[in-house]
Amino acid sequence: MAEQTWHEARLIPTSGINGAEEQERRATSALLAVMTAVKEYGRGLVKPLGAPAGIIETYIEVPFIFGERKLYPDGLIRVSRGTKSWTALVEVKTGSNELATEQLENYLDIAREQSFDAVITISNEIPAVAGQHPTKVDKRKLRKVELHHLSWSQVLAEAVMQKEFRGVADPDQAWILGELIRYLEHDRSGAMDMDDMGESWTGVRDAVAAGTLRPNDKGIASVVARFDALLRFASLNLGKRLGTEVVPVLTRKELTDPALRAQALTQQLCANGQLSGAIRIPDTVGQLVVTADLRSGRVSCHVDLDAPRDGRPTTRVNWLVRQLKNAPETARVECFVAHSRGSSAAELLRTVRETPAVLVTDPAKDIRSFRVATSSTLGTKRGRGRGAFIDSVLAAIDSFYAEVLGDLKAWAAAPPKLRQASPEETEDIERTTPSSLASTDYSSQDGPAPADAAQATSTLPPEHNSLQDATASSGDLGQTDSPNESGDARPEAPDITW
Repeated sequence: MAEQTWHEARLIPTSGINGAEEQERRATSALLAVMTAVKEYGRGLVKPLGAPAGIIETYIEVPFIFGERKLYPDGLIRVSRGTKSWTALVEVKTGSNELATEQLENYLDIAREQSFDAVITISNEIPAVAGQHPTKVDKRKLRKVELHHLSWSQVLAEAVMQKEFRGVADPDQAWILGELIRYLEHDRSGAMDMDDMGESWTGVRDAVAAGTLRPNDKGIASVVARFDALLRFASLNLGKRLGTEVVPVLTRKELTDPALRAQALTQQLCANGQLSGAIRIPDTVGQLVVTADLRSGRVSCHVDLDAPRDGRPTTRVNWLVRQLKNAPETARVECFVAHSRGSSAAELLRTVRETPAVLVTDPAKDIRSFRVATSSTLGTKRGRGRGAFIDSVLAAIDSFYAEVLGDLKAWAAAPPKLRQASPEETEDIERTTPSSLASTDYSSQDGPAPADAAQATSTLPPEHNSLQDATASSGDLGQTDSPNESGDARPEAPDITW
């Protein structure tokens, strides 16, 4: 038998998984075990949930008596530090299984009775807003117990970032974390990527194309929430490969009240047939804005960046074009000038490369910013694969970062340079007067000294200079010399009245 057909032994095998129950049990056990084995990874998962830095203990299927029933949460996490401890129950779903409200409320009651701190849920559901839970529960049950949610995409992204970018101190622990990553990336693990826009997608898409969509139509809320979830999924995927935290951009009001974001997207979809959002990538020149236009069937990405503050208008355009060496020639470049609404000019990059002046409509106006945008075909299918909405949006985001945003750098003013002395100033410095006359030393604010004046000063006899110095000295003291009766040139005694 050829070795190519042999299967390498894995710490967490995917073989032998029969049904959703076995899938959930294996995923739960693998994740919780790795959290205790790889300290950095366990700490990275529970710290944002409010757990202290300490020793992590994990258990699976811990039994609890609830009324007349015995309930088995999928797992339990306890973090101990000194005499204090933080405990959370864990409920896990894999595949397309969704969390149940009744089950979560039962676990919240158990946590309250046991004085536990939180209930953590893990599933493939991605909430529209970070911190928001995908399942609605009675808010009264959250008074003493916190409810947190992690998507499997987030769990996987955290594992990749910890291993590949942040690092694991122990090589064996790093290998263990790599085995968890291999398992979660396997199709049979049940930790799926976002692969569906929901049952309401087709009806909403067709209503947008027909121009008959209304804000109160059934299913529009689900589509809006799925689009925001797609932006979060795209951020996790991009951050996983960049090794940094990429997040969707939301206003403070939208973070406080997620309904405002859903309302704004609903109005935009009904009015223009568009869904848009932005993601923030650290150390880039601006936000990556994504717009999916269901009417035109196009998805576009753009970024706004400030123009240089000095130089001629054409020089500023050339500064931008030099950075777009990897951008496609079909990219659109827009120019914005001071004290005007909207762009003053817009051209394809191929034209701007040949003639940068096409973006300068008025040389007297100050160019303040640029916009670089690319567009591609938008898929319409609700699932994944060729012609799918999700794949077309993800591909547009990835290509825009690789070809445009990743190459752009913000303009920075050049540092000031030292002023070089002219030959005339250098000769003057060499003819500086003696150091005893420090007050007459050359200054950068003085003009060239007259040659005849310098010569006249240098040809005075020594006696004249001494007398002049003595006179200046006595004048500084405020005294006057006059002959007395004996003819001596000395100051008279002042009159003193007792």
